[in-house]
Amino acid sequence: MNSQRSLLIIALLVLSFFMFQQWQTRDAASTPGVDAASKPEPTNVLPTVGNDESSNLVPGTADDQPDSTSADMPLSTDAESGDTIRVRTDVLDVEIDLLGGDLVNAYLLEFAERQGEAERFNIMHRRTNHTYIAQSGLVGRDGTDSPNEPRPTFSAERNDFSLDSGDVLEVPLTYVSDDGTEFTKTYVFRRGDYAVDVRYDIANNGESAKRVALYGQLRQSMVSDSGSMFMPTYRGAAFSTQDTRYDKYSFDKIEDRNLNQTTVGGWVAMLEHYFVSAWVPNQVGQNVIYTMAAPNNEAVIGFTSQTIQVEPGSRGQVEASLFLGPKDQDRLSDLAENLNLTVDYGFMWWLAIPLFSLMQFIYGIFANWGVVIILVTLIVKMILYPLTKAQYTSMAKMRMVAPKMKALKEKHGEDRQKLGQAMMKLYQEEKVNPLGGCLPMLLQLPIFLTLYWVLLESAEFRHADFVLWITDLSSRDPFFILPLLMGGSMFLMQRLQPSPVTDPMQKKIMQLMPVLFTVFFLFFPSGLVLYWLTSNLVSISQMLWIYRQIEKKGFKGQKKKA
Repeated sequence: MNSQRSLLIIALLVLSFFMFQQWQTRDAASTPGVDAASKPEPTNVLPTVGNDESSNLVPGTADDQPDSTSADMPLSTDAESGDTIRVRTDVLDVEIDLLGGDLVNAYLLEFAERQGEAERFNIMHRRTNHTYIAQSGLVGRDGTDSPNEPRPTFSAERNDFSLDSGDVLEVPLTYVSDDGTEFTKTYVFRRGDYAVDVRYDIANNGESAKRVALYGQLRQSMVSDSGSMFMPTYRGAAFSTQDTRYDKYSFDKIEDRNLNQTTVGGWVAMLEHYFVSAWVPNQVGQNVIYTMAAPNNEAVIGFTSQTIQVEPGSRGQVEASLFLGPKDQDRLSDLAENLNLTVDYGFMWWLAIPLFSLMQFIYGIFANWGVVIILVTLIVKMILYPLTKAQYTSMAKMRMVAPKMKALKEKHGEDRQKLGQAMMKLYQEEKVNPLGGCLPMLLQLPIFLTLYWVLLESAEFRHADFVLWITDLSSRDPFFILPLLMGGSMFLMQRLQPSPVTDPMQKKIMQLMPVLFTVFFLFFPSGLVLYWLTSNLVSISQMLWIYRQIEKKGFKGQKKKA
């Protein structure tokens, strides 16, 4: 086995990996710990209430006893949309519907919808052809969001709020029930933060105790986006419980069966490429995490909190956090345990996390992700240099014994057994390891796959500029210059390496390897191609240096012997 055959094996492994990745994205594995395995029945959908045909999903509760800690599965009611208010911070521009107090539109001001355009990324929206909103409210015996009644209409001081000065902006919405109980739903925004606190204050002005539970849910049209074979992406739900650190729950699963789990803490989320929205309830209380398929081909994942009781003449409070923004690992880690796992690095997470930390550190110095990739490649090559030296030393010795190998083949002809024995004897005499060129190349494969996942999942690389025509390291090279250079570097490496292969068919396959890799890399993120090209150029430099040193030693040894 030689390094060229190693390249063939690596090519097959990489291709198999991407086929497996695409299959995983399209057909998510079964989720452990699902309590309710039955398909949602139409009886859970209640008749239309109000004058509009659009529907809002709210959970219902069947257990109103004092020791109740959870709500039952959500039910559906219909309600018309109300007036909206607008809230702007330095990173968010959102719209809140006063009917129910739901967040129905959100722009991320630091992220463009498409590179080079002024339009901002619209993470949440309520359109005619696609719904993606964050709903919340109070359920239970005395909740404002009853499945049998229209949702409450809140009032606000004004219809436009802006974080002009200070670091915190509170947007209170109020609703007063028939018995005089005042419900204040407050959105709390912070400067530079994509996490929004949603707080309910209940002032019980009635004559009996009020029992309510907070719910929050993400509702989205079931339009999957699996990306391409080389850039697979996941769009769908995910959740975490005390028993399950992180698990995806695809739209297909939501259509097939309801998720219903009771847990301490936990969170629910909707994922897409580079971005995430998530509800994070009270992390010390008991919550129920649920999913359901809604009308109009919509999916819901949400939580209901532990029921609280507010006595007459007293006040109560419940709250949760809503995150809607990029997959910022540090902020997600601060918000809830395991929420950073929504940055899904696959089975190479154990290597991807420290690698990304290193890249963040380097970026803090150079402020260019392309430069970061080049420097990380150099660091990796330095770490692997002892193995690389062994690899190229073995190759150099193979080149030096090539004439003797040719003589052995001519001597033994078609007798493969004698030829094999003679070659092994020659390897021992010359201290040549024919397998020495394989290990460093195989070690490079997991680093390649790790960097691939980092580029695929880390929002920092979205629209990240490098130099000249490379304006987005997360997408393919628009002019295919880097893949062609990478293919040329592979061809040069192949020419510098010894090839004991004599079979004509094998030789043709080896000669096609640079072409095949170039075709593969045409569709890879340019940042990944930059890594492989830099790695090849460093390898060529190391190869020439090591070859020269060995040839000098060999020449001096021959001269002294003579």
